[in-house]
Amino acid sequence: MYKHILIATDGSELAGKAVATGLKLAKLLGANVTAITVSEPYTALAAGEMALAFPYEEYEKGVAESAQRILAGVVDAAKASGVECTTLHVPDRFAADAIVDCAKDKACDLIVMASHGRRGLSKLLLGSETVRVLTHSEVPVLVCR
Repeated sequence: MYKHILIATDGSELAGKAVATGLKLAKLLGANVTAITVSEPYTALAAGEMALAFPYEEYEKGVAESAQRILAGVVDAAKASGVECTTLHVPDRFAADAIVDCAKDKACDLIVMASHGRRGLSKLLLGSETVRVLTHSEVPVLVCR
């Protein structure tokens, strides 16, 4: 069925549920796993006077540390599940674009992700990045609530 699963995470509690679901599915199917976390461009997060108060170098360092922590947690969970897992941090991209591109580049045949991330909307609605992945992905997407 599925041979290579891409699991997207932002480190949130809800994304953790998607990670657990993706790893369980990979274990059952004997599938390879790639875990991805994406850091949005600096300009999307800081503009004007705020950019002066939060230098790019500090942002870059913080993003790298956060990504390493998030992906280390996925690797630990994968090891505990007996699943091989490679990781990828994509900086300076919007999440949906990076997830869709990674699925294509890595020949993934399933994407597993949470219904919404850190900027989550109402529990009744899908997050905007999830909707964009669903809209643009050429492979199936398993959305975890």
